[in-house]
Parts: sequence; C-alpha cells; structure tokens
Amino acid sequence: MNSVRTIAHDVVRIPVKIGNCYIVGGPQRWTLLDAGTEGNHDRIRNIAEQRFGLGARPECIVLTHGHFDHAGSAGQLARHWDIPICAHRLELPYLTGRAKYPPPDPTVGGFMANMVRFFPNRNYDFSEHMRELPMTAVPGMEGWTVYETPGHTPGHISFFRPADRVLLAGDAFATVNQASAFAVLTMKPEVSVPPTYYTCDWEAAYDSVARLSELDPEVIGAGHGEPMFGAAAREGLRRLATEWPQPVKGRYVNQPAKADHTGPVYIPPPAPDPVKWITVGVATAGAIGAGVLWKRRRAA
Repeated sequence: MNSVRTIAHDVVRIPVKIGNCYIVGGPQRWTLLDAGTEGNHDRIRNIAEQRFGLGARPECIVLTHGHFDHAGSAGQLARHWDIPICAHRLELPYLTGRAKYPPPDPTVGGFMANMVRFFPNRNYDFSEHMRELPMTAVPGMEGWTVYETPGHTPGHISFFRPADRVLLAGDAFATVNQASAFAVLTMKPEVSVPPTYYTCDWEAAYDSVARLSELDPEVIGAGHGEPMFGAAAREGLRRLATEWPQPVKGRYVNQPAKADHTGPVYIPPPAPDPVKWITVGVATAGAIGAGVLWKRRRAA
C-alpha cells in the first residue's frame, strides 16, 4: 500500500505525499508524468536513478494539469535535468504565472474538501521550461494516446495505451474516496469522482469519465489512490460513469467556472460555508482563552 510499484512493464507509480506521479518508458527513453507537491524532487530523482542508473533523466516532464499536488516539484526537476515541462495549452496560464485556478471549494463537503482549507491555491511560473504539449506525439511516450479530459481543470489530460490497456488518468477521477477519512487513511482502492474540492465543471468531468470508461482499461493509475487492475478497474470505472455520485452542493456544482487560453473568464460566487465560520469561531475562542490565561498568569 502507498509504495513505489510497477503497474505495467514500463510504468512505475511513485507516491508523492498526497498524490502519485509516474515514470513511463525504458532506460533509453522515458517521461515523468506529473511531479507531486513541492519538496519531492530528490525522491523522484533518486527513484529514477535506482531504475535507470546514475544521471538518468527523462525526455520531458508531462503534467496532466497544473494543480500544486501535480506540478509542485516540476520546476526544480526541470532545472536539474535541463528538460522541458509540457502541458495542454489551456493549462499554460497557470504554469507560466499568468493566472490562478478558481478557488478550491470546501463547501462540497467530505474529508479532503474540509482539509483543502489548509492547502495552497497558487500558480507557478515555469516559463523558462514550459512548452505546449504536442498532442499527437508525446516525447518518450510512444504508443500512448492523449485524451482531453476537462472538468477537473480546463486543460486536464489523460493517457491510454491500447496495446495493454493501461490508463493513466491524472485527476479525471480518483481511485480513493476522498470524502471518507477512513478511505483516505487506509487507501482502500475504489474508483471515485475526481477530487471534488478542485473540480470546477462537473458536467465536463462526467463527460470525461464516460469517455474513459469506454476504453475498458485493464490497469488504472490515477493521481490519487492505489493502482487498480482487471475487473475491479473496468467495472469500477463503468459503475462510476453510470452512477456518477457527484456532490449535490458546492460553488461549482450547478454553475461551472469558465476559462480560455488566458485563464478563468468567469468564476461563480462562493457558496454558503457554515463550517468556515465554525472554524473561525473555534480559533477566535481559543485565542481569547489563551489571552485571558496569559493575563491571569501575568497578574499572579
């Protein structure tokens, strides 16, 4: 559970704190798919060198999208390896310092959605290394097909290899139920909706999952959760597309954010967030209590 694992003959899953990244390819040509949160560059580089030898470097870093848990270590790795970072053109504003993603949405509810209050919502400026992904010929990923899978973000992409039916889904969906604290802590494999707190267009997200389910994958590697295989992977993805248990409340549930090649062009107003005020109230009460206690001790 939650360990480095070979999920196909030339695909290695690397857990990086709250998500996954993947080494794809062999010793002569390989690609890093996603780069985890900041601070994972040494871990990723060491694992690559254990697999391919000292000084091994990929053709490029490919990002399924630009959220902090997928792009955080990309800049340091690109500088160290002196290689490009590639992403869909609609992701480039968030990776070149020109725009920020719409705010995360804790009001969808669930364990990780509440935790997102403590996560950064930042953009990156990797301009020196950023390149638009060539959609028909991804460097180091021969035999893979790129699928545009928007919804979680505007330019989100996933990868499928027909030869052995391996699907690398990014955050088009997850293989852990992030609404459940127990599921997140135990990493129980389950095909589930994309991370709810950052998904800004639920209709597009459903369309993307429905398309991916038609691929009938034998292996699934997602951005969050354990890899899944065989019938559990296929049937789980079909079930998700059929049942589609998306949130019933939240900022983007009934009204999506909209974006173009420059970044967001429309963001819905915030949804009511009573938990926020409970959190603020608890913090305020704690601060007042600490202040009173300090004054009493000082007086004594």
